[in-house]
Amino acid sequence: MAKRTILTYGDDGLRKICRSQLNFDERLHLILDDMAETMYAADGVGLAAPQVGILRRYCVIDVGDGLLELINPVITAQSGKQTGEEGCLSLPNRSGTVSRPEKVTVTAQDRHGKTFTISAEGLKARALCHEIDHLDGVLYIDRMEK
Repeated sequence: MAKRTILTYGDDGLRKICRSQLNFDERLHLILDDMAETMYAADGVGLAAPQVGILRRYCVIDVGDGLLELINPVITAQSGKQTGEEGCLSLPNRSGTVSRPEKVTVTAQDRHGKTFTISAEGLKARALCHEIDHLDGVLYIDRMEK
């Protein structure tokens, strides 16, 4: 595994819409491993592929209950509302108030291409929304209230 460089605000790659991931091969597995190592080294709770210069639809998340890898994730349901402070590894030393759904359901694929569904609330729901936004070129500052 190897740490990757995290792109920071101003890099055009952070504003691009990512393409679907079609190949579930050893290369993808290595990138996912690298992304997890990079996220942990930066003390983050999530990292999306475009943040390391890869314009594909996948991300890694760990809010303290274990690593979650999501390939081609789609939010299929959402409810409620939570408002709180949010930050981003691509915007170091910044944060802002963002409203997100309190609960979300996401359908995605694992590193082997198997489809799964996850429901989450609170911080995990926030992290899922934040990382999926990255895959569409959206940053939390686009949704920031304060």
